[in-house]
Amino acid sequence: MSKTSTPGLSRRLTKAHKMSFAAVATIGAATLAATLVPAGAADAGTTVAAAPVAWTQAVEGVQAKTVQHLNAQSKLATDAAKLEAAVKAKAVAAAKAKAVAAAKAKANADAAAKAKKDRAAKAAASRSTVRKPIYANNLDGWIKESLSIMKAHKIPGTYNGLYKNIMRESSGNPRAINNWDINAQNGVPSKGLLQIIKPTFLAYHVAGTPLDQYHPVANIVASANYAAARYGSIDNVNSAY
Repeated sequence: MSKTSTPGLSRRLTKAHKMSFAAVATIGAATLAATLVPAGAADAGTTVAAAPVAWTQAVEGVQAKTVQHLNAQSKLATDAAKLEAAVKAKAVAAAKAKAVAAAKAKANADAAAKAKKDRAAKAAASRSTVRKPIYANNLDGWIKESLSIMKAHKIPGTYNGLYKNIMRESSGNPRAINNWDINAQNGVPSKGLLQIIKPTFLAYHVAGTPLDQYHPVANIVASANYAAARYGSIDNVNSAY
């Protein structure tokens, strides 16, 4: 079917043509009958002259109506084509809008899923992270922190072994200093919780602790490291060492 045709148009045109041809035939018959009218009824010359004029007018009238009908049918076909094109355009626009909405919904869903996954991963990482314990700033806390460092460096010793030697050497005073023994006379007095001299402290200092002979944790760990090297463990020390 062409762009300017519509279903049934050919049938309507055929019917119009038939109507036109029938009208022409009817008019022709009427005209022919007029030519056969007896001479007494009208002037023969007038009848012969009028017949062609009537015929021409009738044919022109039918032709005009046929043209009008064809123009009307053409306009209907054009309007139908325009309407069909408009419907198709609307359907295409609706399909595009639907596709855009679906893509946007999928993007939002993907973003939400990723955000949820990221939150879950972050929470899992937070749970699995070993948090550094907080130790009290007192003798109990110093000993516990020292034991944690000693364990990491494989230095033997127990809480009781450290505690008994600290109480004997300094009574738990991290600023204690011995200014009267042989070490003091030699210019290297014993200092801190476990009364260690500076050369020994420097030799057995454990990385990660302050390089300060008075620092309670640094003093304990260095002293325990020295005792482990000489006696096997700070637990084996029961007197001055």
